[in-house]
Amino acid sequence: MPFRRPARTTAVVALLLATAVACGDTGALRGAGATPTATSPARLWPNLAPAASPAYDFDEADTETVQGVTVPGDDIRKVDPIAVVRAEIAANPSDYGGSKAPYRGTAERIGDCGRGGDRSKCPVLKPYYRDLTGDGHDDLTLGFRLLPTRMTAVRVYTVEKHRLVQVMANDDAVSGVELAGHSVIIRSPSELAGYEYRVQWTWDADQKAMLLTHDEFLRTGSRKHGVRRATPAPAPSATS
Repeated sequence: MPFRRPARTTAVVALLLATAVACGDTGALRGAGATPTATSPARLWPNLAPAASPAYDFDEADTETVQGVTVPGDDIRKVDPIAVVRAEIAANPSDYGGSKAPYRGTAERIGDCGRGGDRSKCPVLKPYYRDLTGDGHDDLTLGFRLLPTRMTAVRVYTVEKHRLVQVMANDDAVSGVELAGHSVIIRSPSELAGYEYRVQWTWDADQKAMLLTHDEFLRTGSRKHGVRRATPAPAPSATS
C-alpha cells in the first residue's frame, strides 16, 4: 500500500495548531525539552574475513513453471486453482505420494474438492487475485492445507509467456496472510506467548520472483500460546 506519511503529518500539524489557538497560544515555537544523544552503530570485528559462501538459502528467486495447467487467454482468473494444486501433488511424489509422505493427507483429500466430494474436507482455500508483479494483470495467491500437519502452503502464481509460473512458495504454521502493494505478509504463531513470526515476500522485477525481504519476531500483546512448525510435524503411525 502507498506510504502516506505526508498526509498523516499534515493532520497532526493541523491538530496542534487548532489546540494552540483554542488555548490562546500566540503560535510561537517552544522547546520540547532534552532529546537523547544520537549513537552511531558500533562495527564489530572490522578485520573479519569475507564469507566464503552465500548465507543460508531461503529459496529466494526460485520460480517454477506449472506443468499441465494452461492459462486460457492469458487470464489467470480462468485457471482452476484445484488443477494447480493437483499439478503440485503430481510433481512432488516424495511430499504427497505414498504412506510415508509428509503431506499424503492433502493428496487423499484433493478429491473432495471436485463434484461429489465433501467440500468441507477440501484442503484448498479460497483463491485471491491481485496485481502483485506490477504488470497491470492479476496474479493468483493460493493457499492449501498440508495434511496431516497443521501447516499451510502459500503460493503466488503469475503468467509469463502464456505459461503459469510459480513465483513464491512458503510452507509454515500460518495464523494470517495479508496482501499489501507488491508484497505478501505471512504471520505465524510462536511458542512464546504474546509474540509472533512475520515474514514478508516482495516482488522483485529484476529477479522476476518474490523475495523474502523481511523476517521478524514481533510482540502482539496476546497471551494466547501457539506453535510454529517450520518443518513438517511427525506423521502418525499406521497403527495409531
